[in-house]
Amino acid sequence: MGYRVAVVGATGAVGREIIKTLAEREFPVREIIALASGRSVGQQISFGEDTVLTVKALDAFDFKGTDIALFSPGAAVSAVHAPRAAAAGCVVIDNTSQFRMEPGVPLVVPEVNPQALRAFARRNIISNPNCSTIQMVLALKPLHDIARVKRVVVSTYQSVSGAGKEAMDELWSQTRAMFVNEMPPPEQFPKQIAFNCIPQIDVFMDDGATKEEWKMAVETRKILDPDIQVIATCVRVPVFIGHAEAVHVEFEGPITEAEARAAWRAMPGVTLLDTREDGGYTTPAESAGEDSVYVSRLRRDRTVPHGLAFWCVADNLRKGAALNAVQIAEALDREGLLKRPA
Repeated sequence: MGYRVAVVGATGAVGREIIKTLAEREFPVREIIALASGRSVGQQISFGEDTVLTVKALDAFDFKGTDIALFSPGAAVSAVHAPRAAAAGCVVIDNTSQFRMEPGVPLVVPEVNPQALRAFARRNIISNPNCSTIQMVLALKPLHDIARVKRVVVSTYQSVSGAGKEAMDELWSQTRAMFVNEMPPPEQFPKQIAFNCIPQIDVFMDDGATKEEWKMAVETRKILDPDIQVIATCVRVPVFIGHAEAVHVEFEGPITEAEARAAWRAMPGVTLLDTREDGGYTTPAESAGEDSVYVSRLRRDRTVPHGLAFWCVADNLRKGAALNAVQIAEALDREGLLKRPA
């Protein structure tokens, strides 16, 4: 028998990707429930080839008897309904930022810190990290095991899908409007996104960093090592799907390019595609629809005693959100941390 699984925020971009990923990876499901706000009730979503789910209202749903709930409805909604689900005995895997930095809530990338999962029973909630953090720590982990990461300077180039379906629609409408000289005012972003780059993701904090930049720093420390220093500049770019990052890493000890390449080749979830020729790297467009984090442009950073620089890209809706959440559920099942129904 499989699990009774609820997907919260099922009509959003990440929710739909979660449902698709559960089917593709044949997660042991005996029943799956699609939940969303009242305005989405009655919509239909395909699960695999033969099943159609009818969306139910989250507010009225009783989580008792549900084994796992994968949440991606927005932080304010998770704040209300994730604890309600957890109190009913349901294990919550939350994609929002609501619980990531709370004590007693594991923040997990299964290939990086699976040991953290064993603490989930304190709250019955597990957090999925920020999409940009996931791909960076996955690339850093095998290098950290060799030489210990001391400091990271990262610039991100993040697609509009990270801001939701309405943001993707805005890029499309602005791109089309550009050619007829009828540019509408921005609604989802602070400035025009079509044919532009916006050096702001989320709100500004007192020190001048945006909240997205803060997330990358504190989440990396919680997942990988509390002593790692991170300075990030997060930029929204006119790409529909796929986040890219230029990462400069300072290590505590020596590490060679050959060691880094060998470590990435052995790391689950990472694909090294790096040849020093035109096109010998991976771009966000090529990562769309793929599960891996792709690493390219490896070179030595000679501005510090022990430094490397590299480029990494990933599909932010898959490994940056849906896939990582489903992999957490798979790890719980594999490690016997869930009680599978008789």
